[in-house]
Amino acid sequence: MREYSPDLTPQWKRAKAVPEVPADPDLVVEVAGTDFCGAVVACEAGTVTLEDRFGKRRVFPLEPRGFVLDGSVVTLTRPSRAPAAPARTASGSLAVPGARARVARAGRIYVEGRHDAELVERVWGDDLRIEGVVVEYLEGIDDLVAVVEEFAPGPDARLGVLVDHLVPGSKESRIAASVTSPHVLVAGHPYVDVWQAVKPSALGIRAWPEVPRGQDWKTGVCRALGWPENTGATWQHVLSRVTSYRDLEPTLLGRVEELIDFVTDSGGA
Repeated sequence: MREYSPDLTPQWKRAKAVPEVPADPDLVVEVAGTDFCGAVVACEAGTVTLEDRFGKRRVFPLEPRGFVLDGSVVTLTRPSRAPAAPARTASGSLAVPGARARVARAGRIYVEGRHDAELVERVWGDDLRIEGVVVEYLEGIDDLVAVVEEFAPGPDARLGVLVDHLVPGSKESRIAASVTSPHVLVAGHPYVDVWQAVKPSALGIRAWPEVPRGQDWKTGVCRALGWPENTGATWQHVLSRVTSYRDLEPTLLGRVEELIDFVTDSGGA
């Protein structure tokens, strides 16, 4: 049995306990016993890297009582958590906390239906508000030429149009080709309906079912998957499973980003 050995060091000679302070980024400390003072820029493997006001960096061991903070000796410790990654919007863009919505531009993005508009809002809504871009929906594109003429696009009022099923030889492609204004960009995805732009994996299904021609696509999908045939309610379920751009097919992502860039180009500001 180990014998108890009292500490006979005089009280005045014993080192006093000092506070432990996490070496969080930008914390400014002095190195005890030196004249070096700097801000924490890194902390790893038992060391801390400090940068002084001239941009000079030095690495110091995380020794007990090794630093001075606000005139008091402290022991620096590794941060309990790694610095949080920058917040991002659902589209993957860097978030701008507290940013106010920009006054709406004269330019617009038109989409074919309400579901398209709701999906674009869910993923790109934050970005669009910062850019001042309004999204409006059309009831199909049969009258697209007349809609464009009524909008009267110009250098300061560009128009982007997102079209479903824009594939060679389709009705949609013929209508899109009839719009020739340099201030209008018609872009589209190959899906029969924007529902298909949601990745099946986000919904827990293997794939979107094939629906015979001549049958309403949404109703056919609901029947094939055993979903309720209330397509409005079913769409809300589909939409609820979209939390970010990762839940959408790249084909749609590219087209929407292209339209936003077009409308917000310096010519459309």
